[in-house]
Amino acid sequence: MLRSEVNAAQRRAVAFLGELRFAAPPWVTWTPQEWAAQPGVRAHCHARQMGWDVTDFGSGDFARRGLLLVCTRNGRPGVPGDVPYAEKLLLVGEGQETPLHTHRHKTEDIINRGGGVLVMELALVSEGGEVRDVPVPVITDGRLRHLGPLEPLALGSGESITLHPGTYHRFYAQPGHGPVLAGEVSAVNDDLHDNVFLEAVGRFPAVEPDEAPLYPLWSELGE
Repeated sequence: MLRSEVNAAQRRAVAFLGELRFAAPPWVTWTPQEWAAQPGVRAHCHARQMGWDVTDFGSGDFARRGLLLVCTRNGRPGVPGDVPYAEKLLLVGEGQETPLHTHRHKTEDIINRGGGVLVMELALVSEGGEVRDVPVPVITDGRLRHLGPLEPLALGSGESITLHPGTYHRFYAQPGHGPVLAGEVSAVNDDLHDNVFLEAVGRFPAVEPDEAPLYPLWSELGE
């Protein structure tokens, strides 16, 4: 991805958070210079994968298949005394797909925090990697439901879904209804080791420096 593409997505995200009056941690809009002046916060966030994150899942087409995220709090897997939970903000564009995936260990709630309509599609998958033609049990705000494989489930503002390891899911903001600010509340998040995608994807794209960074990604805080 181009750095200019990342910067533009971050500008849109900050403006969207402002429209929704959603307050994020102060360091969300810190410049590289401000991060450099706070080495303790920088080290804390980098060690816990906290901060901005972006991916186009190797598609080369961020608007169609990609996601911009901010991890606002997190622990470190297996580290005694660290927090056992995580929280993320997911900035989901209209029709912008996050492809089918699950997690080895993480249970999570995905919440529509505001904006448009978040569409979730769920599936159970065979050991051979095929979507199984069986209902998928899932809880949405305390309600047990059984969805067909990849049946679209629309979540309006404030609605949520609970996802356990082994339940594959993909999501996007419904076209015609605007982008979505989604929230994720979960067990400790580890994007380096815990994600399992149904198809081969690239999770962490190389960023080409066609302009200076606006807000550093969490992966760059250790540099």
